[in-house]
Amino acid sequence: MAEKSRIQELSLESIMGDRFGRYSKYIIQERALPDVRDGLKPVQRRILYAMALDHNTYDKAFKKSAKSVGNVMGNFHPHGDTSIYEALVRLSQAWKLREPLIEMHGNNGSMDGDPPAAMRYTEARLSKIAQEMLRDIDKNVVDMVLNFDDTQQEPVVLPARFPNLLVNGATGISAGYATEIPPHNLGEVIEATIALIDNPELTLDQAMQYVKGPDFPTGGILQGVAGIKKAYQTGRGKVILRSQTKIAQLRGHRSQIIITEIPYEVNKAQLVKKIDEIRILKKIDGIAEVRDESDRHGLSIVVELKRDVDAQAILNYLFKNTDLQVNYNFNMVAIANKRPQQLGLLAILKAYLAHQQDVVLRRTQFNLQKAEQRLHIVEGLIKALSILDQIIATIRSSQNRSDAQKNLVQTYDFSQSQAEAIVALQLYRLTNTDITQLQSEQAQLQETIAQDRKIIADPKTLLQVIKQELQAVQKEFAHPRLTKIETDIQELKVDQRVLVSAETVRVLVSHQGYLKRSSLRSYQASAATENGLRAADYPVLDQVASTREHLYVFTNYGNLIYRPVYELEDCRWKDTGAHLSQMLNLARDEKIIGAYIFPNLQQNGNFVVATSDNYIKQVAFSALLPKRTYHSKATSIIKRHQDNSTILGVEYVAASDLNQAEVLGFTQKAYGLRFALTEVPVLGIKAGGVKFMALKEQDQIAAWCLQTNSTAATTKFIGILTQRGAFKKMKLTELPIATRARRGMLTLHELKQKPHRIKYSFLLTNDDILEVATDKHKLFELKMTDFSAVDRYSNGSFVINIEQEGAIIYALKQNLEPEATKIDQ
Repeated sequence: MAEKSRIQELSLESIMGDRFGRYSKYIIQERALPDVRDGLKPVQRRILYAMALDHNTYDKAFKKSAKSVGNVMGNFHPHGDTSIYEALVRLSQAWKLREPLIEMHGNNGSMDGDPPAAMRYTEARLSKIAQEMLRDIDKNVVDMVLNFDDTQQEPVVLPARFPNLLVNGATGISAGYATEIPPHNLGEVIEATIALIDNPELTLDQAMQYVKGPDFPTGGILQGVAGIKKAYQTGRGKVILRSQTKIAQLRGHRSQIIITEIPYEVNKAQLVKKIDEIRILKKIDGIAEVRDESDRHGLSIVVELKRDVDAQAILNYLFKNTDLQVNYNFNMVAIANKRPQQLGLLAILKAYLAHQQDVVLRRTQFNLQKAEQRLHIVEGLIKALSILDQIIATIRSSQNRSDAQKNLVQTYDFSQSQAEAIVALQLYRLTNTDITQLQSEQAQLQETIAQDRKIIADPKTLLQVIKQELQAVQKEFAHPRLTKIETDIQELKVDQRVLVSAETVRVLVSHQGYLKRSSLRSYQASAATENGLRAADYPVLDQVASTREHLYVFTNYGNLIYRPVYELEDCRWKDTGAHLSQMLNLARDEKIIGAYIFPNLQQNGNFVVATSDNYIKQVAFSALLPKRTYHSKATSIIKRHQDNSTILGVEYVAASDLNQAEVLGFTQKAYGLRFALTEVPVLGIKAGGVKFMALKEQDQIAAWCLQTNSTAATTKFIGILTQRGAFKKMKLTELPIATRARRGMLTLHELKQKPHRIKYSFLLTNDDILEVATDKHKLFELKMTDFSAVDRYSNGSFVINIEQEGAIIYALKQNLEPEATKIDQ
């Protein structure tokens, strides 16, 4: 019969699934996650146990770390020495563990992320509190299993006489699971455990009266009690952990931020480097120097500030943009009942308490057995001493030791163990003093046995033993809390003045959609006409501004684009700048019709918007505040009733002018209407507005302008420019005040052939100059002093030969702003 083939045909999916499942189970249970009972991962447990076997304890001299690593690797943990040494070092780092379990001589790393010295240079031993993790391990208190090569026994779990999982926390990543358990205060955790012993029905709120929250070895301020409670309830939660800081005032109107505690597991060197990069790159203005002054007395990072800066605003920025403040996410996963579980505070405490009950019960059973064995021997010795002469005679008549034991058992009814003890008895033990000692030991053993039996029989007595031992640990090892708990998470508001250095620049916004800012030096070094714009383009706004101010740009399709001045492209005045199409998705024929710069976003005025299809409205400034998406989306400020309608203009009216301002509207067919702005309602951004004027058929709004308190004293004339190149200067009084939605009065004489149609209108003074451009790239300047005021029925005078010079494409009042050098903040 042919031998059966040992080759199996299996699918790759089943093989991969099975092998990865086994691997995952190993990683989860035997490497990355801590046990809920002792709070240790296998490598940590093996390190402590191996050092204890080597008598490398706190009361002995230090031993080379390499020896401890070798013992662990050779006897219990067949993995690389690097990973074992890294685990050993972490157990010694006071900035990682609330109660370090190993003491180390030499360089064991630092908060700056420096690596420890090689293990051949450092020395280590168990710390005093680590003894509590191992106490009574030789009394059969935990299960032992064979090591990897079946040559030695190792513990499945340590006795852990304090709740190490909570006290020192844990962090790790395995296959499909991760854990993030923060360190806690030893005294608080023990108090909560004792409270659970006293009241098995302890609620979470009651437990949190003892355990306020995590207590990180690096201190800091923990904000968000609601997040802590959620984590203690479900195992998951989020809190804010921020540095401990103070602001110190120095002489000369200077100050400095002093950081004395940083968040848990934040790399101090990287934090200092990040703050210094902010200073170098000038992301905020006001930091003069960053120094790490940490020494053996404690952590100290000093952020030196410039004169007269807002230290709190800079600190808020650093909280928001560096690891001075971090989010801490609880993910309390541990191995419980041989499988990973997400556990809350009470579940961890109950699991630990159940472990302690098992440990103390097994220890008591072990001690009881030993005491009973010793009592049996002591009782035999006392009996033997009471018949000493006969015992001696029997022994002397025996042939050898074995025969003597046999004769004692047969003659006097001793047990084998008692007979062995009698034969081994030394002669000096036959004194009266030793008999008294034996009787005293008998009484003591009887008392111990009675107490042990009571502990085993009565669960309440067992719990009291645990309580007393926990109190002893608390008394010896508890330390004051380091981390401060704050109920609410403080909202961080960063003042824009901190983000941007105050710089005076020249801002230009063009009709075709180009935006830029330039230094005053670049502006002053260029000729007036060298603004970088194309021939057919022209500036809608060209003025001095501060980088801390705000730009509002309006398009002919009713869109608002917001940009802080500092976000505009910084380029030479001769350069074109950035086009809006690079920032937003606008229509191809969309043009800029107005732009304003405001010192802040707390304005109380309104914008007035008018459309070519005869609608007008006011929109409050507060309704047009920038949204989070201002970088990628424009804001629509008015509903357009027709697809081909456009926005003829947007004017801003300050709050002080709202009640006295006047609107002047003009139709293409030369009807003019003047009325109070108060007749125009303030509407939301989605509203379409109200009727502007009563239009005749085939007429539409051509132009409009506003007169406010600030312009009333100087405005004397209305300027009208027609499509035929005629300009008319007319006194403002020629257009009396009327009511909105009326037809108004004719402001030009209607001709039968080639009638004039209004293209632009302006409010003017004699000092103004109009700049007019044509499509043949001709530019004209109209000085108001060259024109006389005419009556309402005049058509003015021709200033541009349209046929020769080209059709008018734009007209605007020249910006008569002086060469400003500074804007008051």
